[in-house]
Amino acid sequence: MVYNSSVAMAIRDFGNQYYYLQEQTKWLILGLIIFILFSFIDFRVWKKLAFPIMLGTIVLLCIVLIPGIGIKALGAKRWINLGFFVLQPAEFAKLSLIMYLSAWLAGAKKQKLFSFLLLLCLFIGLIMLEPDLGTTMIITLTSLAMFFYSGAAIQQFLFILPLFGIGATLLAVFSPYRLKRLLTFFNPESDPLGASYHIRQAIIALGSGGLFGLGLGQSRQKYEYLPEANTDSIFAIIGEELGFLGCVILILVYLFILWRGFRIARRVEDPFGRNLALGITTWIGIQMLINISAMVALIPLTGVPLPFVSYGGSSLIIMFAACGILINISRFVRK
Repeated sequence: MVYNSSVAMAIRDFGNQYYYLQEQTKWLILGLIIFILFSFIDFRVWKKLAFPIMLGTIVLLCIVLIPGIGIKALGAKRWINLGFFVLQPAEFAKLSLIMYLSAWLAGAKKQKLFSFLLLLCLFIGLIMLEPDLGTTMIITLTSLAMFFYSGAAIQQFLFILPLFGIGATLLAVFSPYRLKRLLTFFNPESDPLGASYHIRQAIIALGSGGLFGLGLGQSRQKYEYLPEANTDSIFAIIGEELGFLGCVILILVYLFILWRGFRIARRVEDPFGRNLALGITTWIGIQMLINISAMVALIPLTGVPLPFVSYGGSSLIIMFAACGILINISRFVRK
């Protein structure tokens, strides 16, 4: 699907219709190697490495903000060009925070709300300075889920929920771009060629596909009508080419992955392994849900890639690494 969705952009930007396919194939091969490697590494090793990995991620999140180092695109500074690879630290933040929280929650006799909020707000602050609202939503929801999976009191939940509700409101109100996108979400007809253009084109793509789709490679929206067709909007291209049936099959594949992940978490006895499996599975589920929900206009667009499907080296590699860890945890479950 990366090739189908990126042909027009690849020809326009590089004069090579296979450019994005070639790049994604490299990251796919590297991701599979990492997946296999991580599946053989005892998951308990990550408990010892969780803290230094988290510190390294925080350093990278700071480096990307330095003028002249961080690459700016689409109004955000999210990437570091290493020459052979364009690194997106926010993608690594997802897994590193899950690792550290898994170790911390496994070792804590009781959940310390202030410490948890302090750590989470540090990550949120650094990522929002880029800014990257989509990743902020993912790490916030995943971290909260892990915190309450571990046995936090309902009173703590009732305390946290309004805080993040107020924070989300302030982020929207004090950002003209986000506020406009939010307002056009509730009234898409108000700015059809501006803030609501993206979601309107996504809906056109999904609607054009009907039940069985236009056929593989037959998308019309990919010809520079639909923004980010090979990344955040690739689900709309899938719907256009493979139809409602293709979308359902893809969602069923995701649901199978989630079922397996939660089953592994439920059956593993090691507290760290259980937290890690829960965190990874929840992360995949939340990211999938946010992407698809945005494409069908259930929530405002947030710029979140579709796991394993969207173009992007950092996202693909870190997803394969996480799944490799999950596979290793599965080898320690109760029979």
